Amino acid sequence: MKHGFIKVAAVTPKIKVADTAYNVGQISLGLKEAAEAGAKIIVFPELCITGYTCGDLFLQELLLRKAKEGLLGVAEQTKEVDALVFVGLPLVRDNKLYNVAAALHQGKILGFVPKANIPAYAEFYEGRHFTEGNRKAVEYTMGTGEGEETVPFGTNLLFEIDAIEGLKVGCEICEDMWAADSPANSHARAGATVMVNLSASDETVGKDEYREMLVKSSSARNIMGYIYTSAGEGESSQDLVFGGHDIIAENGTVLAQSKRFTNQIVYGDLDIHRICHERRRMTTYRQEASGEYRMIKVPMKKEETVIARSFGCMPFVPEEKGKREKRCDEILSIQSCGLKKRYEHTGCRKAVVGISGGLDSTLALLVTVRAFDMLSIERKNIVSVTMPCFGTTDRTYENACKMAKVLGTDLREINLKKAVTLHFEDIGQDMDCHDVTYENGQARERTQVLMDVANQENALVIGTGDMSELALGWATYNGDHMSMYGVNAGVPKTLVRHLVQYYADTCGNEELKNVLLDVLDTPVSPELLPPVDGAIAQKTEDLVGPYELHDFFLYYMLRCGFEPEKIYRIACMSFAGQYDGGVILKWLKVFYRRFFIQQFKRSCLPDGPKVGSVALSPRGDLRMPSDACGRVWLEGLEKIGTGK
Repeated sequence: MKHGFIKVAAVTPKIKVADTAYNVGQISLGLKEAAEAGAKIIVFPELCITGYTCGDLFLQELLLRKAKEGLLGVAEQTKEVDALVFVGLPLVRDNKLYNVAAALHQGKILGFVPKANIPAYAEFYEGRHFTEGNRKAVEYTMGTGEGEETVPFGTNLLFEIDAIEGLKVGCEICEDMWAADSPANSHARAGATVMVNLSASDETVGKDEYREMLVKSSSARNIMGYIYTSAGEGESSQDLVFGGHDIIAENGTVLAQSKRFTNQIVYGDLDIHRICHERRRMTTYRQEASGEYRMIKVPMKKEETVIARSFGCMPFVPEEKGKREKRCDEILSIQSCGLKKRYEHTGCRKAVVGISGGLDSTLALLVTVRAFDMLSIERKNIVSVTMPCFGTTDRTYENACKMAKVLGTDLREINLKKAVTLHFEDIGQDMDCHDVTYENGQARERTQVLMDVANQENALVIGTGDMSELALGWATYNGDHMSMYGVNAGVPKTLVRHLVQYYADTCGNEELKNVLLDVLDTPVSPELLPPVDGAIAQKTEDLVGPYELHDFFLYYMLRCGFEPEKIYRIACMSFAGQYDGGVILKWLKVFYRRFFIQQFKRSCLPDGPKVGSVALSPRGDLRMPSDACGRVWLEGLEKIGTGK
C-alpha cells in the first residue's frame, strides 16, 4: 500500500443456482486465490451465495436460511484474510426481502448494503421479490452461532480502510449504476474514493460496450476507482445468459477487464493518492460531509503492494497506432489554429522561422505552413532562415535548406560566424574557450537576427522551443527562449518526434518525406560546439539526460502530483531493461534541480497553444513562484540514494 497503491480483485465464481453449499465452496476458493495474490478489496457478484436467477425460490424460507448460513461460512473463511470482502445474498429484515451486499473483514460482518434501485422491466422481475434499500442506516440483528450481534444496514455505509489515507469504499448493486441518480454520486460526494458494484448483468448484443462505458463514466465523473463484478457462466438459466464481465477502472480508464463468457478473477492496482490528488486539483469537485452516512472503520495492516499495473514509458504518446495518429492530427490542428488566430488578430502576413535541421524547428515550420495554408497566404511569405555557425554540420544544414525549398518558403542563409566572432572580441571572449558564453552568444545572435529580419519584413518570429526544454530550462534566456508566438510550447519532446513522423507519413510528398525521416534520424543537438570529424559533437541527451525519462518525470509530477520516490518506483518498473535504477535516479535528480531553478525562464514565456493536460504557461497551468525551493523534493531522492 506504499505510495497509495492497493491491489483489488473482481471475482466471478462458477455457481449452481440455489445450491448455497456449492456456491460457498466456490466463493471460498476464489477468496483464497485473490487473497494469496495480494488483493485487499475482493468483490463477488450480486446474490452469488444463492444465484441471481432463483426467481420465486427467493420466497422459500429454506433458501433464505441457507443463504444466511452460507454468509456465515464465507465470513469464517475471511478470518485469516486481511482484506475487505463483498459478497451478495438475499436477506430478510422486518418481513421484507432485500438484495444486499455483505461487507466482511477478518471473520466479522461489517455491514449490509441493500440495492437501492430494483428493476422490474424487460427480463428483470426483481420487484416481484425485493424491496428498495433504506437510505439511512439502521441496525440489523444477526445470529452468528455464538449469539447475536447488530450489523449496520443501509445504502449509506462507507468503509474506511485506515492503511491508506483517503481510502473509503462505497457500494452499489447492479441496476444502481444504470440509474440516473446512481448511489455512487452521493457516495463520492461523501468521500468514497473506491466504488464496488456487485452485479448480475445478463448478456445481450452490444451490452458489454454500454456496460463498460457506464463504469468508465462513473469512475471519471466521480473521480474514483470502480470495481465491477458480474455473474458468470453458472448463473445462466432459461432465457438469460451471463458472461461474467468484470471491470476495474480508475478515473475513466479501464485498468483490467475479464474476457466474457468465462469465470475468472481480474486484478487491478488502484492509486488512491492519485484519485485524491485529482479531486484536490479540480476545484469544481464537490465533496461534502453528510450526516446521513455512517463510516465503518476497517483496520488493515500496512503492506507494500506488489504492483502489476503498467505505466507507459511515454505517457504523452498513445501506444495504439490509430489513437496516436488521431492525436497527432489533433495537435497539429491546435498548433496551427492558435497561430492562425494570432495572424488574424495582428493582420500580419509574414512569418520568420529559424530552421536548423533539427526536430523542433522542423515542427515549427510545418505548423507555420499549415497555418498559412488555412489563411490562404502564400508560403513564400514564410521566411525560413538558416544561420550556420561554429557547430553547424553539413547534414543539418542541407536538411534545413531542402525542407525550406520543398515546402515553397523563402529560404535565406545568414552566416553568423563573422558577427559572433566580432561580438566575442567586443566582450573579450576567448574563441578557444567553449564555455556557456561561447554557446549562448551564438544562441542570442540567432534570435537577434530573426527579430531584426522580422522587423524588416513586418513579420512575426515563430518560436521553436518545446515543453520538455522549458521544463528543464534548456533554453538560452533571451535567445531561443524568446519569440512572438511559440507553437511548440505545449508539446513535449517525445511527442515532437511522433508529430514529425506523422507529417512525413501523410504529406504525400516523397522528397519532403525523405528529408523529414533524416531529421528524425539526427541526434538532438543545439549545434553550438564545433563538429568532430564533421559529425555533431554536442548531443543534448548526453548533457541533460534522455528526454523519454524527463517527459515521464514531468507528466507524473505535474499531472498526477506524485512524490519523487513514487516517480522513481514506477520509472524503474516502466524502464526495466532499458535504464537501471542508478541511471534513473541520476536523471531524476537533474530533472528536479533544473525544474526548480529554471522557473524564472518560464515566468516570462511568450504565448503558445496549450495542447494537452500538462502545460507550463505562467498564465495558465503552472502558477509557480520563480524562487520556490526544491529542497524537500531533492531530500527524498537523496534518501533513495543512501538506502534510508
